[in-house]
Amino acid sequence: MYHIDLQGLYKTYPGSTEAAVKNLSLAVEKGEIVTLLGPSGCGKTTTLRLIAGFERPDQGTISLGGRIVSSKSNWVPPEKRGIGMVFQDYALFPHLTVFDNVGFGYRERDKAERVREVLAIVDLQGYEKRYPHELSGGQQQRVALARALARRPIVVLLDEPFSNLDADLRTQMRVEVKDIIKEANATAVFVTHDQKDALAISDRIVVMRHGVIQQLGTPREIYQYPSNRFVATFVGQSNLMKGRIGDDGRSVVTSLGTIACNHTHNLSPGEEAYISIRPDSLELDPEGMVCGTLMQWTYTGEAIDALIEAELADGGKQEILVHIHPEESVKKGDRLRFRVLPHFVAVVRAD
Repeated sequence: MYHIDLQGLYKTYPGSTEAAVKNLSLAVEKGEIVTLLGPSGCGKTTTLRLIAGFERPDQGTISLGGRIVSSKSNWVPPEKRGIGMVFQDYALFPHLTVFDNVGFGYRERDKAERVREVLAIVDLQGYEKRYPHELSGGQQQRVALARALARRPIVVLLDEPFSNLDADLRTQMRVEVKDIIKEANATAVFVTHDQKDALAISDRIVVMRHGVIQQLGTPREIYQYPSNRFVATFVGQSNLMKGRIGDDGRSVVTSLGTIACNHTHNLSPGEEAYISIRPDSLELDPEGMVCGTLMQWTYTGEAIDALIEAELADGGKQEILVHIHPEESVKKGDRLRFRVLPHFVAVVRAD
């Protein structure tokens, strides 16, 4: 039995002719962190609101902890679903202390003990008497998470929780929030449009577009083996080329040449396909098959992001993004050669 089970969900808002969520089905195991990832308007926030009970689906069923909370004949309001919610702005009460914020709405006899317990989980012992304005952004976020965990929810829902944090704190909080959720043995659904957030925090990622799931998989599966062109370009950067599966079934013949590929979706030799080549899959090599002129570059510290005008076998040209090792010395106009590493090369379907 799944901890969260969504079956055939549809949701269309009044005044709209396009469904925000279309025939969405998703099963989440207990203790999993699943991220709904996609651009604005893809349906991820609608899905979260359907799970929480803030919206009611037009069709489909929702089960939480083995209990149906939404169906054609059954409806359980949000406050009775066993949901813990962490909002984008944390929604802390400014006039309440940390202790009172965390314990807000908790009516069991062990309130004081439970508040101390979750404060220990989020590493905020000793902060009980402080007010939200006396805390850093990261501490406020941990208070919001402690409040969500206090009532021992069936599922914790997190709506863009890192969007208000600066880059360094965001990186730190990805690790901390994941550790906290795992230590509490909580099941969590996380919503974001930021691919780095999703890759860092998730057990599995659901990539959405136009209300439809495009791909469901682990962070590694999503990044290394995108299922279609949208996933390949939305999750990370990718160079896409049309080609056909080689006679060996493990390569793709393109206008750049024949490229070895670790993942071909079991397509047959000769079939047309698109190939996704991540910028990390191209390495400087004087004998490499990919040849082109450096058009522009940016030093990021971690790499040199280089735009290459590659020369094609038919005499044409195509711009290709490459990550060059930061210690290399390159300049605009350089003629460079690259070899293609198969690790982040995959065949993808058309959208």
